[in-house]
Amino acid sequence: MKLQIDNLDGNGAIDYSMAIDGLKPPQVVRKLNVPAELQCSLLADGPEFVAPANGARITLAKTSGQDVFTGYLSKPPAFEYLGWGERRPVYRYNLVALSDESVLDRKRLPTRSPFVARTAGNALRQLTQDLLPGVFDTTAVQDVDVLASYIPNPQLTWSQHALALALQCRGSYRAMNGTLMFAPVDAAVYTLNETDTNFSPQGLNLLPVDGLVNDVTVVGEIEPEAYVKDYFVGDGLTLKFYLSQTPFRSTSLTLFDEEYTDATLDVTRWNVTDPAHAVAVNNGQLQVAGGTGADGATTVAFVEQIELGGATVLQHGDVSFGAGSTGVLGGLYPGAVSIAGCFAGFQITPNGTLSNIQALVNGVATGAVFNTVAGHLYALTTRLYALEMFRREQTFHSPANPAGSGVGGAAVSADVRVVLEVHDIDPTNPATQVAPSTVLYDNVISSAPGYCTYALINAANMQCEIAFTQVTQAADTEVRSALPGQGYNTQLVGALADGAACTIDSGPSLDFFTAYVPAPNQLIEVRYRGRGRSMTRVTNPASIAAQHNGADDGIRGVLRHVKEPMARTSVDCENAALTILGRATAVAWAGEYDTWSDFLPGAASDIFPGDALQVNAATRGAAFQATVREVNIVVNDFADEHCSYKIKFADDNAKELAFQFDAANLANLPDVSTLINTQVGNVYLADLTAAEITQVGSTTLSVDAGIAPPSGGGVEVRWSDQGWGPANNQNLVGRFATEGFTIPRLSRVQTCYLRQYDASVPPKYSRYSAALHVDYPS
Repeated sequence: MKLQIDNLDGNGAIDYSMAIDGLKPPQVVRKLNVPAELQCSLLADGPEFVAPANGARITLAKTSGQDVFTGYLSKPPAFEYLGWGERRPVYRYNLVALSDESVLDRKRLPTRSPFVARTAGNALRQLTQDLLPGVFDTTAVQDVDVLASYIPNPQLTWSQHALALALQCRGSYRAMNGTLMFAPVDAAVYTLNETDTNFSPQGLNLLPVDGLVNDVTVVGEIEPEAYVKDYFVGDGLTLKFYLSQTPFRSTSLTLFDEEYTDATLDVTRWNVTDPAHAVAVNNGQLQVAGGTGADGATTVAFVEQIELGGATVLQHGDVSFGAGSTGVLGGLYPGAVSIAGCFAGFQITPNGTLSNIQALVNGVATGAVFNTVAGHLYALTTRLYALEMFRREQTFHSPANPAGSGVGGAAVSADVRVVLEVHDIDPTNPATQVAPSTVLYDNVISSAPGYCTYALINAANMQCEIAFTQVTQAADTEVRSALPGQGYNTQLVGALADGAACTIDSGPSLDFFTAYVPAPNQLIEVRYRGRGRSMTRVTNPASIAAQHNGADDGIRGVLRHVKEPMARTSVDCENAALTILGRATAVAWAGEYDTWSDFLPGAASDIFPGDALQVNAATRGAAFQATVREVNIVVNDFADEHCSYKIKFADDNAKELAFQFDAANLANLPDVSTLINTQVGNVYLADLTAAEITQVGSTTLSVDAGIAPPSGGGVEVRWSDQGWGPANNQNLVGRFATEGFTIPRLSRVQTCYLRQYDASVPPKYSRYSAALHVDYPS
């Protein structure tokens, strides 16, 4: 073997093999999804010895060129005085090195927006590129699986992110000799068979434990629950209207706020395609002067996709036009950036030396044309409202559901209300700063895409400057109002300076600004999602029956709070529970195997954490596949390259590989619905997302459920959101077989809850209720 150290002093790699301390052989510890560690000791007994420098590059390799370890010294060498040699004092230098990724861990990650609908491998390549562009070979980084979202917290190191990404997709990574590898675990399988001639019986230590689980309760995060619609009426004085529930997300979160203060666009935020060199940043302005004349040729696009879930506000900035322009500003594109493929945006067309602004929806210019004025600024804003907060389910993995075929991950369909508005600001008139915006488009688009590319600029020939760009996850509350005898208009929720009419207070309440006090008899509708704890309980009746024996009822139950991958909804909880049940076997296996490098399982030349070990030991009743979690290597014979290996392995049931659990912060576990494993995914009917009150009388309320009830079923209405089912009439308002029906109105403030049901026995119901709340004078 050869131990080489490059002190990074310009002298290159030096062979330190002859300085290895024979009494303390080199040891390499490889652990799954954490940096590998090398410990070795050198003896210095001559003046020619150069003490290794902190941060030095170190490699341990066989004479064949096969690397055993590559990395960097993680701290200055510690030395021991051993006495006086033939010519001078003798010292032992104890070295500790970490594998190649440690050079990435030394650097702070840039602040990034969350990765959205990216693969785990793509995210890992991006983080690597952010820190050390071109230093690591990432061609061996596989995509592995798509993640709904991932937040690259800059407080964490690169290797901590690599661990988290690997956990979410049941993958493994390692860095060796400048090459980064990322793949599903168990991609390489080695057989450890007790009938092999090289098998070492004394080296195998198995630790079987009872791993059977047939009753799983999974607790997840706070989730969006009821589809709420609150109805109020103005009186010309009241500014505050109390909501019936706390909205799922009642505060705003800024995804990014770009003010163009740097000399160039931030590559961690923007992708720029600019063959005509029309885009520049000067004096805090993003400037566009020209283009190729072709649609989609000159673009400035956000590096992440925008998820069309909940309420999202995209402010495309204060825009000033220097001349007539052609292109699209603030476009959202489900596919390639093109006018024909634009889901929503602002189409800019020339009007002499000025420009026209018009809504662009599904590739078609629509609605009124807004004419610009020389010297004015135009704040262009897109507001998106969807009742579904997440447009993709979380994905969970197990040995039976590896990367690419996990449980969950389905797309979530949703209608999205799109509001496109222009705020005309005259710099010479301060009153225009808080003047109402002009709404160019306000409508619901059915079955909207889940994710879009956000191209701030799609310039055929643009002549403009943009002062800022901001994307915010707003309070998930849609407010609409109608003056007597007129249609409903969307009221903008946010800051007064942004042209909004109202805001959401933590009360929870809807608060109008004094300039927008609702007029007498002005009708107000507020739509949002309620909130509650996601959880579920899933059982395997066949397994329970098989384990039943006398006083033992056969139940093997656990309660788990899933921390990673995050269970954001009850659907995610069900999929997580199904995954846990699917991998829970009667015996969970873990163990260790000690052998020499000459006799590795499956005639392997080396073995790494993340490889699979197929253990066949009939005399011990063991036949299973496990994942290697740790490999400890001791170079006992440095000259002849004989190493002892301790291989530690476990299956997913003995040691979690694709889940991270922690304690649920629940004082009392609320009632949780129980499903059997075969029911997951087919026990609930569609929610009544479009239910509404169509008329409010002094003694009655007219209700439209939004869809026709299923044949033989109907719509169940209750005064409180509990007790659903034919056996409970305690809080029942009624069961109705038609889409429209009337219920009694008993007070000024009244709430009712709706779910549809079918003719099954027992009947299936909607998962979440529609909550209709009225606060009208009698």
